Amino acid sequence: MIRIELPAHLRTLARVGGEVEIDVPPGAEGAGAEVTLGALLDALEATYPVLRGTIRDHVTEKRRPFVRFFACQEDLSHELPDTPLPRAITSGAEPFLIVGAMAGG
Repeated sequence: MIRIELPAHLRTLARVGGEVEIDVPPGAEGAGAEVTLGALLDALEATYPVLRGTIRDHVTEKRRPFVRFFACQEDLSHELPDTPLPRAITSGAEPFLIVGAMAGG
């Protein structure tokens, strides 16, 4: 199970209290294949359909401008969907963070 921490507004929308846990199957390569960023987001949106379009654009599936992704203190916001996630994330040892970017002045 992969642990995902959502920002407060997405937790409210999804009606969850804290971090969520989802099971993400490995890629098409089969057993031993790594879980990718895109597969994680696909599984999250499949588990919580209300989040579709809030994290990624409906059509292009590109990350929304004020949403960031972090894994093991690394910013994965600009990585491609086929980027493999670190083992600490896929094992559940560390949470995957979806963060609402800070803006304003």
